[in-house]
Amino acid sequence: MPNIIEIAEFAAPELDVYARMTENQLVCRRDPTQALFIAESPVVIERALDAGCVPVSFLMETKHAAGKGRELIARCGGIPVYTAPEEVLTQLTGFHLTRGMLCAMRRPVLPRAEEICRAAQRIAVLENVMNPTNIGAIFRSAAALGMDAVLLTDEGSDPLYRRAIRVSMGTVFQVPWTYFGSDEPWTQTLRGLGFRTAAMALKADSLRLDDPRLAACEKLAVVLGTEGDGLAESTIADCDWTVRIPMAHGVDSLNVAAASAVAFWELGKRS
Repeated sequence: MPNIIEIAEFAAPELDVYARMTENQLVCRRDPTQALFIAESPVVIERALDAGCVPVSFLMETKHAAGKGRELIARCGGIPVYTAPEEVLTQLTGFHLTRGMLCAMRRPVLPRAEEICRAAQRIAVLENVMNPTNIGAIFRSAAALGMDAVLLTDEGSDPLYRRAIRVSMGTVFQVPWTYFGSDEPWTQTLRGLGFRTAAMALKADSLRLDDPRLAACEKLAVVLGTEGDGLAESTIADCDWTVRIPMAHGVDSLNVAAASAVAFWELGKRS
């Protein structure tokens, strides 16, 4: 039987995870076994469950408990399902819920880079990409356009931030990903795994994105840098190639999320 609990008191501590805890508090760095993330909307929640993420509780509009949330609730055993009318939830959370449904879940243990790269041919590397919206959009493009994995440096934004998950449409649960270690010379790690690296940057000696040498590469890592400053000079120097997207009308760059979609479309192709 579903464990439906109608919300009567906004101050209930069980609702802290949805209404009062910050993203950093959810990460719970002192005790990673208690770390949580919030999945929003039925599609995203379903993809998280399909990926093996463990649910802790639901928060949803009352009408959804017997409607579009019913199958999701049935998959989750007897976890608490907190319900309230839409206007109450908006007051509680401070924003309108996408599709009227949230689910708090345990953060999964991330694999090592070597594990997810072992069978991969095309991967994306995000160096210090900071905006959760960009992270989410990059994951969605990676899923749609043939990237086998995404690897991130640890100074970038978290793919399990609520906004990143929402913008990705849950593809953060479909594309394997992890962080490089903080002191890890990751270009060397990738080289040791058989990857050539393509730094997306505007340089005089950059290859065009459609250069046949890139498509012919058996294992290729597409490296994208932070908003504004782009890739560090040391990273560009450590990569095998520097690659540019040919552009018209004097435009010299694209937003990192837009650039990722163009790069994944072209470099995701295998010769």
